[in-house]
Amino acid sequence: MGGGIIGLEMGTVYHALGSQIDVVEMFDQVIPAADKDIVKVFTKRISKKFNLMLETKVTAVEAKEDGIYVTMEGKKAPAEPQRYDAVLVAIGRVPNGKNLDAGKAGVEVDDRGFIRVDKQLRTNVPHIFAIGDIVGQPMLAHKGVHEGHVAAEVIAGKKHYFDPKVIPSIAYTEPEVAWVGLTEKEAKEKGISYETATFPWAASGRAIASDCADGMTKLIFDKESHRVIGGAIVGTNGGELLGEIGLAIEMGCDAEDIALTIHAHPTLHESVGLAAEVFEGSITDLPNPKAKKK
Repeated sequence: MGGGIIGLEMGTVYHALGSQIDVVEMFDQVIPAADKDIVKVFTKRISKKFNLMLETKVTAVEAKEDGIYVTMEGKKAPAEPQRYDAVLVAIGRVPNGKNLDAGKAGVEVDDRGFIRVDKQLRTNVPHIFAIGDIVGQPMLAHKGVHEGHVAAEVIAGKKHYFDPKVIPSIAYTEPEVAWVGLTEKEAKEKGISYETATFPWAASGRAIASDCADGMTKLIFDKESHRVIGGAIVGTNGGELLGEIGLAIEMGCDAEDIALTIHAHPTLHESVGLAAEVFEGSITDLPNPKAKKK
């Protein structure tokens, strides 16, 4: 139950161990937080492994002697309850702040169970700090580790703050889905005028030789400044390629900065530079839509 990152990651493991997998997701795509074009590439691959039931929700679960019976409704819902050996509920996590008895130390916990902190990770009690999932989204290990660094530095007397421009997200599936910075949806919500550029791995010699040519690298640029504001990768080991995009956003790089950086060939990470070349109109590995014609 749930076509988000956790559900799909665990489904990938179960499938590798020989299980048949049904994924029930109430939205019209899996990994709802990611851009549709990235998810489309991913869905094409995993549809061969999983039975995806999109725009469908579970209405009842009943455990019986011969299995677990699940009733569904929606666009892809079966007419009759389905019997399963096991059901994974992966529809999100909630903080356990209410169970920590933090209030006994005077620490405030909000109605949802999160502990509120400032940019130095201090709670309302100045000498008590909190980090990780308990202080809010995104609930990611790498975010919590960096918060821990900041908290330790503040305790040591340094004037440090947790104020990252971006925090990467990765679905460790096969293929991987990874993104950092703004998605198209978020850019629209913020009223940012943007432009995208994509490089298909079908044009990558390394991807072809590695039998993963169905991947794609995407960059999102501010239309006026040409600065990169987001990026996403779908493909085998896509998360390993995300760091350059995150650093580019943190450093305020524009498309030209990335395009003029010489990337090793043949590699998968050169797809980041090639996507920037697509935006710049200097691409030679693909037909160039921005090329000036006489």
